[in-house]
Amino acid sequence: MRKEHSLQMMGKIETTMSILSAREHPEWTERIIAYFQKHWASEDSMMVYEDCIKNCIHSPSPLPQWYVMVDGDTIIGCAGLITNDFISRMDLYPWICALYIEEAYRGHAYGSLLLARAEEDAAKAGYPYAYLCTDHVGYYEKYGFEHIGTGYHPWGETSGIYRIDLQNHE
Repeated sequence: MRKEHSLQMMGKIETTMSILSAREHPEWTERIIAYFQKHWASEDSMMVYEDCIKNCIHSPSPLPQWYVMVDGDTIIGCAGLITNDFISRMDLYPWICALYIEEAYRGHAYGSLLLARAEEDAAKAGYPYAYLCTDHVGYYEKYGFEHIGTGYHPWGETSGIYRIDLQNHE
């Protein structure tokens, strides 16, 4: 089923944004893969996104999930819901990852809609919390996330770990 959200865009123009799941819209698979690769992959990690997105479509597991936000037929953002976001805290899951909104569409809280979709799917799968790792202080707190610690990436960097309570979140 297609999730649609009517929103005011650019202050005056009414538009309908849709959030598409790769599982629910396998006909979008190649476009979804290309979008994630463009915004998140390095030359060495292109196959990670292709393999993960292609194999999630028929997986019996609730994870991973990959989403794009579209304005008509144009992809304007993305997010994922995965078991681990290349972070040391493998005891925590699921992780919301790869949140991105095209610059021309920023400032309208479209990222919050992708977050909400991932949270909704995580809650439906029975997870009490969702997590994310980031260095963006202040953004995710606006949407109910709390900082719970620091995690370590395999490449030697650290990120803040944030959690949202899916059972007590509106």
